[in-house]
Amino acid sequence: MRRVDDGMGWAGRGLCTNLDPDAFFVQGAEQQQVKARCGPCPVRLECLADALENRMEFGVWGGMTERERRRLLRQTPNVSDWLSLLQEAEQSRSHRSA
Repeated sequence: MRRVDDGMGWAGRGLCTNLDPDAFFVQGAEQQQVKARCGPCPVRLECLADALENRMEFGVWGGMTERERRRLLRQTPNVSDWLSLLQEAEQSRSHRSA
């Protein structure tokens, strides 16, 4: 389920649009470097939600590795709208840190 709000879609607004896509399909310590690139991205949650909804098996998406996504999917198997859940969690986290 992709959400389009400006005609470009979320993928066109990502900070990674000019990067080599292969850079997001790495192993080990390199994954931490890639995840750090995702942190400030304005569409990080949309990217992660899309990866979760589509069960992306490989790569870093929305700041999470495949192992982290699999764990999240196992822990919360009945989610029907990942973007809403992720946005709520992000808001809750920012309210606690404020």
